Amino acid sequence: GILKDGQEIAVKKLSRNSSRRLQEFKNEAMHIAKLQHRNLVKLLGFCIQEEERLLVYEFMRNKSLDFFIF
Repeated sequence: GILKDGQEIAVKKLSRNSSRRLQEFKNEAMHIAKLQHRNLVKLLGFCIQEEERLLVYEFMRNKSLDFFIF
């Protein structure tokens, strides 16, 4: 997606099927928010609306992290 300011983002929609969905959502949001490294994408925000759980990350253009690591 693209934010109003033109920044490209990646949105991760968490599965509705998991019985531990809320705990998984909290864990992922807390861990990625605490990690700061130039090779990791940043968590820009999140959305919780009714049953939807979304995490909003900065977009990594061109290739995956695997390419740069290996």
